Amino acid sequence: MNTNKKYKDSVFTRYFSDEQKLRLLYNALEGTNYGEETKVNIITLEDVLFMNLKNDICFTIDNKFIILIEHQSTINNNMPLRCLLYIAREYEKLINKNIVYRSTLQKIPTPHCYVLYNGVNNYPKEKILKLSDAFLVSQNPPELELTVKVININYEENHSIVQQCQYLKEYSYFISVVRTYLKKGFTLNEAIINAVKTCVNENVMKEFLEKNASEVLNMLFTEFDMDTAIETWKEEGRKEGIKEGFTKGEIKKQMEIAKNLIAILDVKDVNIISKATGLSIDEIKKLM
Repeated sequence: MNTNKKYKDSVFTRYFSDEQKLRLLYNALEGTNYGEETKVNIITLEDVLFMNLKNDICFTIDNKFIILIEHQSTINNNMPLRCLLYIAREYEKLINKNIVYRSTLQKIPTPHCYVLYNGVNNYPKEKILKLSDAFLVSQNPPELELTVKVININYEENHSIVQQCQYLKEYSYFISVVRTYLKKGFTLNEAIINAVKTCVNENVMKEFLEKNASEVLNMLFTEFDMDTAIETWKEEGRKEGIKEGFTKGEIKKQMEIAKNLIAILDVKDVNIISKATGLSIDEIKKLM
């Protein structure tokens, strides 16, 4: 893969940037049974202003245009708008612009948008987000609509789509193992390393993890959901606060959270750190 991209790969995008994996994942999502004779064309845009730290996956298959967004924090209810903007840019790339001025109807790939939710907050197994919910003036029916299907792929949810796609099941399990080690009190670094070892031993994502072990460590450091890390560290702070006297323990742990955000997640914005920890700007600057 090209390493000079303007976005950062995530473990999800790296793992699923493969025709066979995407074909099988699509089969699970759409209830189809396509084999290798069905071509998958990955068309992910590399310079996208609408994404966060990591990019997502877009591909075409059987005249359909699929957007896959992996999401580890609280679901953004603006996903339909985000997808609308993304789709417009993709169509610009896929279609000769001069065609739109011709009278003959131009057929275009049918869009399907999915968010694969992998966060720690409670979320339904499935939910549909609609662009029309954002309209200032409601219409019935709306003249413009775009829907995004959110699927909870957390391993513990045991969603049928996860069970139907072995690659998605293994990925979901790997993330679950990382979080299990975090809950046991391991540092993020230790949790990732131990999760890799565990999954390799259990033949889960084995080839990918053995080939990309160092990259997986680096990618998870930069992409791993900040909310997950903060909640884990805060939970440790609450437990410590009970033992030492809540105020003293909480303050101490908030300082540790700030240090982790700076050192592990490479967060430089003092306002974000302040919001996440409750510490003052001056207190945070002393840690940087």
